[in-house]
Amino acid sequence: MNPIPILFLIFTLSLMVFTPISPAAPAVANPKDETLPVEELRAFSEIEDRIKNDYVEEVSDRKLIEHAIRGMVEGLDPHSSYLNKEEYNELQVGTSGEFGGLGIEVGMEDGFVKVISPIDDTPAQRAGLETGDLIIRLDDKPVKGMSLDDAVKQMRGKPGTAINLTVLRKGKDKPLDFSIERAVIKVKSVKSRMLEPGYAYIRLTTFQAATAEEMVKAIQQLLKESNNKLKGMVLDLRNNPGGVLNSAVAVSDAFLEDGLIVYTKGRLPDSQLNFSAGPDDVLLGAPMVVLVNDGSASASEIVAGALQDRKRAVIMGGQTFGKGSVQTVIPVGEHGALKLTTARYYTPSGRSIQAQGIAPDINIEEFKVTPSENNGQHRVKESDLARHLEQKQGEAKGKKEQKEADKGKEGEQGKTLAVQDYALNEAVNLLKGINILQQKPAVAKADAEAKK
Repeated sequence: MNPIPILFLIFTLSLMVFTPISPAAPAVANPKDETLPVEELRAFSEIEDRIKNDYVEEVSDRKLIEHAIRGMVEGLDPHSSYLNKEEYNELQVGTSGEFGGLGIEVGMEDGFVKVISPIDDTPAQRAGLETGDLIIRLDDKPVKGMSLDDAVKQMRGKPGTAINLTVLRKGKDKPLDFSIERAVIKVKSVKSRMLEPGYAYIRLTTFQAATAEEMVKAIQQLLKESNNKLKGMVLDLRNNPGGVLNSAVAVSDAFLEDGLIVYTKGRLPDSQLNFSAGPDDVLLGAPMVVLVNDGSASASEIVAGALQDRKRAVIMGGQTFGKGSVQTVIPVGEHGALKLTTARYYTPSGRSIQAQGIAPDINIEEFKVTPSENNGQHRVKESDLARHLEQKQGEAKGKKEQKEADKGKEGEQGKTLAVQDYALNEAVNLLKGINILQQKPAVAKADAEAKK
């Protein structure tokens, strides 16, 4: 699979490190490649001349040079690219959290546009597009043969206008058709709520410049609601395609009190970077579960890898995307910019997740749960038997607390959390198990009674 970040539709999958480099900066020469490849340069000149003279339509030198630059850069890897002035402006707007499009991260696979991840609360997500979908037609035009840029330009358009997508989906016998209305995408990167008393939920949809700050404010509000007695928190990074590197570092730092978060290695001295955590844990030590899947990429993998290596959280879900490279955006004169892969990033234990991803501590398959019809309501219990022993006064203690704990299990339209989101329900169950094991046994009084 060769995914390419598309900022016209959603936030970039790549980690953005904006590093202006002077045009006069000396290049790093490789002694083995000092001799220019004369034959290849001669072939290049001949091909350019042939195109100018023989191509069916006249092409300007400026256009040919831009095409040559694009081909040279995009041939390196899926994430390096040349950005003209318009595309560079789109990239800068993209990190602000508001842009036009459908709301999907896309790449190319086998000549088709592949959905890497739909963004929450966007037209694409509401229409039902899913990670892994292959877009084969756009308004009845075959995608096969289009460049990714051409496909993106066709998906862009005036907000309020519609586009028809024909999609191949794994497990479906025939293509699916979607009509999606274009809109200005306003991405809210942080969502939060209490799942039930003591258990908090934070979802990060992307990593924007202000994501960490907004997340900390949301957690502080949840702590206030629980009187600073949170029993655990679920951090949901599923289908989060990434974003800004510094944001991923700040999010990780919020939960770590010290130690390495991530480091990068490349050929240039400027690409050798280490990021470490400062003191203070915003959760005050409460246990964490991080949910991930194959749509969790880039910055999401930095956070998951750091919290996993430092034993701060249990990672649950599916194998992540595996995008472990850093892109530096280098302005080029007044004409645009070069987005170039300059380094790989590594987790605190030294793992490179490039093309590997983060393996969860607990694997959870994505499927839907259907409750049974009677749900055990007709089974006979001890309290149903004739002449059963009644509880003594005081033995019923805890029923009220149990009823309180059961609150929050019923979600929208009366559905239980397991029916709404099985993986999230399992994450909460794990947090409850951790809390049970951490509690001090209250059996001293019972032991004393038994000895009488």
